[in-house]
Amino acid sequence: MFAEVLQSAIVGMMIAIPIIVIYKKVGLNPLWAGLVFIPVFGLLIVFIQLAFAEWPNARRGG
Repeated sequence: MFAEVLQSAIVGMMIAIPIIVIYKKVGLNPLWAGLVFIPVFGLLIVFIQLAFAEWPNARRGG
C-alpha cells in the first residue's frame, strides 16, 4: 500500500512542478497547481482554468 501512495505522490509531483512553473510565467498564483492532486478531475480543472482565465501577463493589442 505504501508503494502505491509513494508512486502516486511522485507522479503527482512530476505533473505539479511544471504546472507551478506555468502558473508563475502566466502571472497567476502557483498554489493553484495543488488542484492536480484532486483525483480524476484535478488536471482537467487546471487545463480549463488556464484555457479560459485572463492571463495577467498576456500582451494586449497587436
